[in-house]
Amino acid sequence: MAQKSFRKSQLVAFNNAAAGHDGVLSDRTGAVVVKPCCQAEIDFYQSTAAHPLLLPFIPTFIGTLALNSDPQVVSALTPTAGAKLLDADQATPIVDAPPALSHAPVVEKAWAPSNGGKITTDLAIVLENVTGPFKKPNILDVKLGARLWDDEAPPAKRAKLDKVAEETTSKPLGFRIAGMRTWQGQATATDGKTNGLSEDGYKLYDKNYGRQFSASTVRQGFEDFFLLEKAAVVKGSLRKIINRFLEDLEALKLVLEREESRMYSASLLFVYEGDPEALKDAFLVEKEEDAGTTSHETHEESDDEDEPKPGVQALKLIDFAHAQWTPGQGRDENLLHGLGHVIEILEGLVVSK
Repeated sequence: MAQKSFRKSQLVAFNNAAAGHDGVLSDRTGAVVVKPCCQAEIDFYQSTAAHPLLLPFIPTFIGTLALNSDPQVVSALTPTAGAKLLDADQATPIVDAPPALSHAPVVEKAWAPSNGGKITTDLAIVLENVTGPFKKPNILDVKLGARLWDDEAPPAKRAKLDKVAEETTSKPLGFRIAGMRTWQGQATATDGKTNGLSEDGYKLYDKNYGRQFSASTVRQGFEDFFLLEKAAVVKGSLRKIINRFLEDLEALKLVLEREESRMYSASLLFVYEGDPEALKDAFLVEKEEDAGTTSHETHEESDDEDEPKPGVQALKLIDFAHAQWTPGQGRDENLLHGLGHVIEILEGLVVSK
């Protein structure tokens, strides 16, 4: 399959990540996300082709990148059977290295926490940008699982992550809020103060925000995400959005109950349109499509077939560095435990709001 190359000058920092490691990139159109990763995550994404029921609930896997020492060029190869990573300085696939000898010494490096920094890797995956169809996406990252480490984790990592789980909602509820971005309106301060907002009008919530909650208070985090106090989006629309998230979560739950896998430290990515006018337009486009009609203005704006349809909301399961299929071991109760509690909280928001 044809090779597509990116020069690093064509890649920009991806600013719509609510959590995770630094170093995520995007192309200038915003169509894709380039995420540095380990081989295990590439392997998992490639394996999902054999699990079609899960595919609607994960970002579309476009290909892989070789991030080598050349400071100017990285190359992408669209996924295909037997595809290899391409080196930026070569036009042909790299030949697989021979398997290591059974008697070769194994050197173990001491584990050290990354604290959200860049991971050391020459590999990256290219995924669809889930936030692409949104003008002002509100984004929430919810890390799933009471157990956050896989079987390969060294004792020091297990101990650290178990401590995090014990001190947060991860242990009792099977999830915690890992990060969040909500659009509050364009920052207009002229005295250099933006009242805690970024230059583009977003309020940012880092991992420490989610770690402050207990099982009895974590609902407040979801209320902050949906801006229920400020009602930046009208309540009727919010109710529709939350109900759509619930439908997606229930559908994902059914799929995961049928699969035999272990997805440690995977996350739920929630996205919805934070700009009230853009949200109104998105609902209008949906209504017209359902009715089989399109307004003149909408038709003119959609002449570019590559331009994504405006989004209302999206839910994806992400982060598969510690995920694998486990035939014969049953469903992933660790993941489903957290997913069930997220559903309960959103159901409570619909009832009360």
